[in-house]
Amino acid sequence: MIATHGPGYGLDVPPESLHMIVTGLGIAGFPAASALLARGGRVTVIDSNDTPELAARARVLEILGADVHLGASPELPPGDVLVVSTGIRLESPWIAAALQRGTPVWGEFELAWRLRPATGAAPWLYITGTNGKTTTTIMLEAILRAAGLRAAAVGNIGVSLIDAVVNPDPYDVLAVEVGAPHLPFVYSVSPLASVCLNVAPDHVDFFGSYEDYIAGKAGAYARTERACIYNVADPVTEQMVRDADVIEGCRAIGFTLGIPGPGQLGVVDDLLVDRAFAAERATSAQELASLADVSPPAPHQVENALAAAALARAYGVSSGAIRQGLRAFVPAAHRIADVGTVAGVRYVDDSKATNWHAALTSLRAYESVVWIAGGQAKGQDFDHLVKTTGNRMRAVVLLGLDRGVIAQSLARHAPDVPIVEVTATDTGAMEQVVRAAAQVAEPGDTVLLAPGCASRDMYVDYAERGDAFAAAVAALGGARVDR
Repeated sequence: MIATHGPGYGLDVPPESLHMIVTGLGIAGFPAASALLARGGRVTVIDSNDTPELAARARVLEILGADVHLGASPELPPGDVLVVSTGIRLESPWIAAALQRGTPVWGEFELAWRLRPATGAAPWLYITGTNGKTTTTIMLEAILRAAGLRAAAVGNIGVSLIDAVVNPDPYDVLAVEVGAPHLPFVYSVSPLASVCLNVAPDHVDFFGSYEDYIAGKAGAYARTERACIYNVADPVTEQMVRDADVIEGCRAIGFTLGIPGPGQLGVVDDLLVDRAFAAERATSAQELASLADVSPPAPHQVENALAAAALARAYGVSSGAIRQGLRAFVPAAHRIADVGTVAGVRYVDDSKATNWHAALTSLRAYESVVWIAGGQAKGQDFDHLVKTTGNRMRAVVLLGLDRGVIAQSLARHAPDVPIVEVTATDTGAMEQVVRAAAQVAEPGDTVLLAPGCASRDMYVDYAERGDAFAAAVAALGGARVDR
């Protein structure tokens, strides 16, 4: 694996004073080039694609003074720094050429950190993890806003991170969702507080191995100033914190679904409580919210709420604002979202569960489930999921390219669970899937779309898959859907 962490190459000068080569004209590259040009920087942009949309963006940047090269995988031009967007793979010839030349390589986050104002810059609160980071980031944003702060969810979600740091109306604090591809080539970012929610195999194709993926995720804790927050139930995240090179005085803060010890947030009876930041934490706990304030109150959602609360408390937010923010939180689409109830059966859209770990977490939230699964398995197996949750499955309805992989795990570890396979791959396939699920479901069951797989064998993305599920539920024989 390419070494992607280390000294900042000694370039302790304003980015606009350097000739920057920016890769890509997408959601990261275009704001990066625009911000540098607005400061009078010299910018060259390269993108191996050449679409009408990219050409329009290129014309804008050229008017501003950039040199833009689109299409045909152009060679790396000379420059002082290569800025890589998150879509650029580590084995990219551009990265290899830069490293061979001794040209520094910066990730999007590194550039954003260096573009911040010299004084009064908004601190960053980092959220990463294999699953749950978008939900936790949105929760944190809601909490921060409930505290009266000008805050935004940025990074992998919401506002562009670079746009946020150069905004002329400055933010008080930023909730930064950190995807694994954001973490390479970061040298100086120093978040105020950081959390890794959980770790499970994912993005192995990007990093090369699961071990390298874990090492990449661990980079989120580097140089944290005040609090490294970890999941007590996930020893990998705890070890990341133990190994992290942090700012002196930074504390390790755990969160747990159990009763918390000192230095932790957790659950007592039906309350979320703080024994990490409360003044009397050695002997008592500060009430933050109730389980009823978490929507929905599934175990993994409560973990997300505890992580968001810990980050907010690290910044100094009051307990009252945490309760208010959790109540104001609106889940993002296609994440354990109630679609409706038909004939006493609940239908839930968790199309965003695109790996087995996310699907496992979702299945654990319900007692009796008709599970809808399948798609592109990305090299995963589902043995652990089936062993762990097979006793919750009334039946399973499978669709998509790699449905056979899931069927094999079910045959090995839950042979008594009925399976329905839908072989259709056209736009009407989801209607067949939902009708099949409705036929085997009983009142009190949950029909759960938590595919555990990527969607692009049949759909544009997980959102289109979720929308198809919701439409199919609404069309169930003309039955009334209670929302």
